[in-house]
Amino acid sequence: MKIDRLIGILSVLLQKEKVTAPELASRFEVSRRTINRDIEDLCMAGIPVVTEQGRDGGISILENFRLDRTVLTRAEMQDILAGLRSLDSVNGTNRYGQLMEKLSTGSSDFLTGNQSVLIDLSSWYKTTLAPKIEQIRYAIEGRRLLMFRYFAPSGESLRRIEPYYLVFRWSSWYVWGWCESREDFRMFKLNRMEELCVSEEIFTGRKVPMPDLSNERIFPGGIQVEALFEASCKWRLVEEFGQNCFEEQEDGRLLFHADYTSAENLLSWLLTFGDQVELKSPKELRGEMKERIRRMAKRYEEISDSDERRKEHEI
Repeated sequence: MKIDRLIGILSVLLQKEKVTAPELASRFEVSRRTINRDIEDLCMAGIPVVTEQGRDGGISILENFRLDRTVLTRAEMQDILAGLRSLDSVNGTNRYGQLMEKLSTGSSDFLTGNQSVLIDLSSWYKTTLAPKIEQIRYAIEGRRLLMFRYFAPSGESLRRIEPYYLVFRWSSWYVWGWCESREDFRMFKLNRMEELCVSEEIFTGRKVPMPDLSNERIFPGGIQVEALFEASCKWRLVEEFGQNCFEEQEDGRLLFHADYTSAENLLSWLLTFGDQVELKSPKELRGEMKERIRRMAKRYEEISDSDERRKEHEI
């Protein structure tokens, strides 16, 4: 479309000191005659475009206009492109890459070596995550119901929701929508959604509250944890909770304090440290940890006994 081409040419001229008509013709895949007519149209619209003939000639915008009217600074453009790159890292198409090309037309350094911020929002589940994001975006834009099987700590269930927002938070992707079975707004984690299907049924929409993304709302806490870690665990504690989460003891061990929301998640997390941690409190969870370790030891003893009996039978 002509208006798109005019905007594209203007973008080039705002970002590049000078460009030739053949360059513009090649970039926008039109003839030089068409470019000349486009330049005339820009001039008629009040854009002070200057053309210079000769070996070092070309097309440019008056310098004062460039300084006074350019909406985005170089730093602002870099921030926009960094955000677009981050979205492209989880997108199944090249939509954002094409948009970056349009925004950075005439300034290739925006896309190559001069960026200072690199953001990758993808995950180990990138191959399955990108299609889900595309389906959910399609459903949100078309106001179509989403149906899926959801896996939660309480079990699995089939859900139908009105999707309203895609949310990236706590290093994961979520969809915020009205759940028909719960008759309320809920946040669903994409990695727990399977058999995702966009319905042909269109919903009318409702007044949508913004999701409360505060840690206190999603992770309300309530379990006061005290645990003693070996010094070798310091890097993980700093990474996951920050340096103020523990007090270094005289023997080098780390006394850890935290407010945890889920006993199950807490015990599972502590078990990833093996024998490098001792849970001190709460006492009831200390007893549960001891019982889990006992059951684990019993299971491995049973496996060992089974292996011994099999070996004796083979002999």
